[in-house]
Amino acid sequence: MSIRPLRREDKDPIHDLLRATDVFSEEEIGVAIELIQISLEDENQKDYEIFSYVDSEDRVVGYVCFGSTPATQGTYDLYWVAVSPAEYGKGIGSQLLEFAEDHIRAKGARFLIAETSSTAKYEKTRAFYERKGFAKVAHVKEYYKPGDDLIIFGKYL
Repeated sequence: MSIRPLRREDKDPIHDLLRATDVFSEEEIGVAIELIQISLEDENQKDYEIFSYVDSEDRVVGYVCFGSTPATQGTYDLYWVAVSPAEYGKGIGSQLLEFAEDHIRAKGARFLIAETSSTAKYEKTRAFYERKGFAKVAHVKEYYKPGDDLIIFGKYL
C-alpha cells in the first residue's frame, strides 16, 4: 500500500468510496468531486493538493485533500480524509493525515484546520481529530442548517 498523487483514473473510485462511507451527503460528495476535477483539469492550480492511498493492486482505498489557506502564513485547510469502509480499522486514515502533515510541514506549515459537522454521523470524525492531536478551536451554532453546527479543529505543527 502506498500514497501517491491523484490520477485521472482515481476520480470514480474516490466517488464510490465517498458514497460507500454513508456519511457524506450528495452535496458534500459533489464538492469533493469538484475539487478533484479542478485539480485534474488545471495542474497549475495551487489551491488543492490531493493524494490517493492505493493497495498493492493500485486500487484506491482512501484519499486526502488539503491546501494552503489564502491570506495566511503557514495555515492549511484539511478538506477531506476518506477511507473505503472495507478498509476501516487498518490505520489508513491516520497514514493519510500523517502524510498530509509531513507534506505541508515541509512547505513551512505551522497550523492545520479541519472543519466538520456536529451531527451524530460525524461523531467518529470528531473523535479521530481529537485522537490525532487536534483541539476544538471554534463551535458555530446552526452553521450548516438548524441543528447542524460547525466544529472547527486545529492542530499546531
